[in-house]
Amino acid sequence: MSNVFLLRIDSPVGRIELLGDDEHLVALTIEDADGSLPHDDEPERPNPVLELAREQLAEYFAGTRTDFELPVRPTGGSDFQRAVWAELARLHWGEATSYGALAQAVGRPGSARAIGGAVGANPIPIVIGCHRVLASDGRITGYSGGQGISTKLWLLGHEQIGFAA
Repeated sequence: MSNVFLLRIDSPVGRIELLGDDEHLVALTIEDADGSLPHDDEPERPNPVLELAREQLAEYFAGTRTDFELPVRPTGGSDFQRAVWAELARLHWGEATSYGALAQAVGRPGSARAIGGAVGANPIPIVIGCHRVLASDGRITGYSGGQGISTKLWLLGHEQIGFAA
């Protein structure tokens, strides 16, 4: 990234840190269990892309936005992970999929465990809806963002996505 921009926002799932370059949102981190974010020691440095992300996330949390219209560029990841993230980006508000269905979609049937790793490595959760992935029987199997499963439960409930107990 040529220039790195940083903005923090409050949300119902905890503080969120947004990172961007000149033209894209490149990372979103939800505060962890101890309330920290990766760049807490750095001053905010907003730009228009991050201001737009703040506005759209506020609308999402208020229930008035169901699709994000943000320029995103997930950083890092293997070709496989980027293919999984691209499939996740196709999911819309209230839609869920399974790890197995994602494996089929990226041409790797039988690789649900690897899919789980790629989903967990998603650098832009919420905007790229990794919380919308459930086990094939509809159960919640984990979530790597924020407070873990409780964060996923909140996001699923917010979007009215059903799941098996």
